[in-house]
Amino acid sequence: MEMNKTYNPLEVEDKWYQYWMDKKYFASKPNPDKEPYTIVIPPPNVTGVLHMGHMLNNTIQDVLIRRARMQGKEACWVPGTDHASIATEAKVVKMLAEMGISKKDLTREEFLNYAWEWKEKYGGIILEQLKKLGASCDWDRTRFTMEEELSKAVIKVFVDLYKKGYIYRGARMVNWDPQGKTALSDEEVIHKEVQSKLYYVKYKIKDTDEWLTIATTRPETILGDTAVCVNPNDDRYKHLVGKQVIVPIAERAVNIIADEYVDMEFGTGCLKITPAHDINDYEIGLKHNLETIDTLNDDGTLSEAAGHYIGEDRFVVRKKIAKELEEKGQIEKIDEITNNVGFSERTDAVIEPRISTQWFIKMKEISKPAYENVMNDNIQLVPPKFKNTYRHWMENVKDWCISRQLWWGHQIPAFYLPDGSYVVAETAEEALELAKEKQADITADQLVQDEDVLDTWASSWLWPISVFDGITKPDNEDINYYYPTNDLVTAPEILFFWVARMIIAGYEYRGEMPFKNVYLTGIVRDKQRRKMSKQLGNSPDPLDLIKQYGADGIRTGMLFSSPAGNDLLFDEKLCQQGSQFLNKIWNALRLVKGWEVKDEDASEANKKSIEWFEARFNQVLAEIEDHYSKFRISDALMGIYKLFWNDFCDWYLEMIKPAYQQPVDKVTLEATLAFFEKLMKVLHPFMPFISEELWHIIKERDADDCLIVAAYPEVVAYDKQILAEANAVFEAVTKIRSIRSEKQIAKHAPLELFIKTAEPKIYNEFGDVLIKLGSLSQINFTENVVEDAASFVYKADEFYIPLADQIDPEQEREKLQKELEYTEGLLKIVDKKLSNERFVNNAPEAVVGKEKQKKADAESKITSIKAALAKLN
Repeated sequence: MEMNKTYNPLEVEDKWYQYWMDKKYFASKPNPDKEPYTIVIPPPNVTGVLHMGHMLNNTIQDVLIRRARMQGKEACWVPGTDHASIATEAKVVKMLAEMGISKKDLTREEFLNYAWEWKEKYGGIILEQLKKLGASCDWDRTRFTMEEELSKAVIKVFVDLYKKGYIYRGARMVNWDPQGKTALSDEEVIHKEVQSKLYYVKYKIKDTDEWLTIATTRPETILGDTAVCVNPNDDRYKHLVGKQVIVPIAERAVNIIADEYVDMEFGTGCLKITPAHDINDYEIGLKHNLETIDTLNDDGTLSEAAGHYIGEDRFVVRKKIAKELEEKGQIEKIDEITNNVGFSERTDAVIEPRISTQWFIKMKEISKPAYENVMNDNIQLVPPKFKNTYRHWMENVKDWCISRQLWWGHQIPAFYLPDGSYVVAETAEEALELAKEKQADITADQLVQDEDVLDTWASSWLWPISVFDGITKPDNEDINYYYPTNDLVTAPEILFFWVARMIIAGYEYRGEMPFKNVYLTGIVRDKQRRKMSKQLGNSPDPLDLIKQYGADGIRTGMLFSSPAGNDLLFDEKLCQQGSQFLNKIWNALRLVKGWEVKDEDASEANKKSIEWFEARFNQVLAEIEDHYSKFRISDALMGIYKLFWNDFCDWYLEMIKPAYQQPVDKVTLEATLAFFEKLMKVLHPFMPFISEELWHIIKERDADDCLIVAAYPEVVAYDKQILAEANAVFEAVTKIRSIRSEKQIAKHAPLELFIKTAEPKIYNEFGDVLIKLGSLSQINFTENVVEDAASFVYKADEFYIPLADQIDPEQEREKLQKELEYTEGLLKIVDKKLSNERFVNNAPEAVVGKEKQKKADAESKITSIKAALAKLN
């Protein structure tokens, strides 16, 4: 096949992806004769589009699945999307607003019809984009967390956990998102440092002329104060315990209470207690039986219970109440501070701690197997440093708030009777039967299902099981074959609220781990170490990058610098490097395919070269396999890169390349193309498109003889001696080339080489190679030092190249004189530093040591240059 001068990814990638799809190479079904290898995709939100984090994560998954497929395993990569309750509902509400429709004017059914329409139109975009990346998912197995069978699984698990006593309903302090109008779990709250004001507010002590000063960043919550608290050991305030203060603006008398929770050293040592709007205040309120006044509505405006500023936004009220307090003389001072504030992960609204009746899962008991099996390494976290994070989270696990005040999601299967009691059942029909046990004459229309939906994570925690229908059909063929899955590739930030919960669900519903290994990728950041985001405008469009550099170029570019668990500092130069590698591979085969061939045996030099590269390939392959076993995916790629670029192109092809317009022997050509095939095999998981294209250019093949299903190479025993011999020759060639450059000797001007060695066999074996690569006229072995020659040493061997006929004495003398002057000047500067007592006495020891080494190096070089000049004279 005629090869174009340059490689064009756009022509190749769509062609091969469609071919693989048509041939069903990505598809998988249980096969008892093969070992399963299973990955489930971390399901991207249906609201999402491809970003750099997805690129990295899914490239790693594709590398693992393609390698497993080539190893003869039954490789199954299950794709899918998450319904993303909060994010999707926000998108639909925005869409409706643009249509002039308000959610509050719709019934639940009407709203869900719009939501499903939106999902069908936009929800699959990211999966289509993953195909451009080369993701070899089994697309026939694509799942969605709200499809019928997966929804049944979620409801079934809820009912089961309720019956087991793990799920309960109660009023608790939660994180409230006033924009999304829903509760959030702790893990859905992002804490950010923000500039705030700290207001020192004066509270009048009832029936006295005394005042207490209390600091707060949220003066609008004063309207919900039901006590002031001091430490019982604080001598400043002991006499006030049991008295009352007047809450500013509210003009309500509340008790001064004592509790050791109060830090006497922090602030003024007095705390205002607002049980409805602070988690710590809530706990103190329970302990001291305080009244709870909820001053906020769902949307963050002030409620009737606030008594003032009713219906106004909390942040507007903050300014107004601060102004009113100042006017009343009750602001002592205002400080500018930096403090941590919680924001909703989805809406970016400031979170309000708020008491709300929600559904919870008791986590302490159910999470024990998930804790133990990570701690004992039955499940491996990669890199293992994340075990400490995991341990901390799991040892401090809190009950999980699983209800959300939304319509898009799995509606909670609790049904309320007219008297306020409820039953929990998988269907309305089952609920009615249970309700009749409480109220015999109740009818279906009297039962009202809970309006709330479940937290999105309360469906995706079942993902490795539910994608194989293992909850609803616990003994089906797929779940029995593919579960537990092998490797999970995800981001560290969801280690607790997705990974840990999947492990909990795995042990609860399958009695075993959901996956064997968890590979935690780093975060893709820009060169300034900022996380890439649309808001910052620092994230390139991955599809634009693919168009420019090719999917293979982007995949390898990202993986070149992406060690597990460490952040990747993205620079477009990485993509350029990947693209350059594509061109190097393409041009290497163009070179080989362009050689004329003669039907004869290989020369001894070529036989030795072939023998060497076979050994080198297996040596590197063993290293690559070790990298894979430790999930050092970036190192595995770098090993392949160096094997191809340095060993194959820079050394092997130069060793066997025929002279200009001369043919190559058939044996060498066939061996070289066989090596190229092996290289494409190890490269394929990383660069699937170009490797498949070249696989079919190397030689004509049957339609089903595709690289994607070719057998992955296995490490075989290799000759370590030949590797050592070749290394000696390569070192000599490198030094000879360096001497040519330094002495400005023409690249191909023949040089004579003398070698003083106790092991001439090494250089005899590779003599022809050394002569060819070093452009030598001949090699001589000597027992003596060769005078008037450039020399170098490798291990115990000495090498000499007579240069009398190769250099112009005048030019060499001039060059050496300039170098001498420069080095003597450098020595003066160093001497001046070292003669300065202040520098020697005060500078770090390492810095002084470095200067001393510079002095020694300069003196040695000056001696060497003067000796060379003396010889010339």
